Amino acid sequence: MSRVFDMPFSSVYPLYVAKVERKGRTVDELDAVIRWLTGFSEAELARHARGTTTFREFFDDARLTPQASEITGVVCGVRVEQIDDPLMYRIRLLDKVVDELAKGKALAKVMRTSAPAAAQG
Repeated sequence: MSRVFDMPFSSVYPLYVAKVERKGRTVDELDAVIRWLTGFSEAELARHARGTTTFREFFDDARLTPQASEITGVVCGVRVEQIDDPLMYRIRLLDKVVDELAKGKALAKVMRTSAPAAAQG
């Protein structure tokens, strides 16, 4: 696991981009989901995506959204909510929301937001 923890985020970010773009999604949508999960600003995310920040440092800097606990399901054959290691749990949360985006889930659903009552009509 430590090999993943010490991997630069910038080496994995292009793989996330390629994955979502192959499925017709945009980098802007990907960045919105990552910023939602991590609490990073646009500039902070760009710095991590270009730099040498490891996954460990990336998530040390992150301020996970309170809705992160609502992210459940299987990623890489493992049920996310059953992962014991806190850092691996966060990494798999990120993998899960990227997967959801790539599979065509609406951005609002990926980000666990509900429509205002007036708009539900």
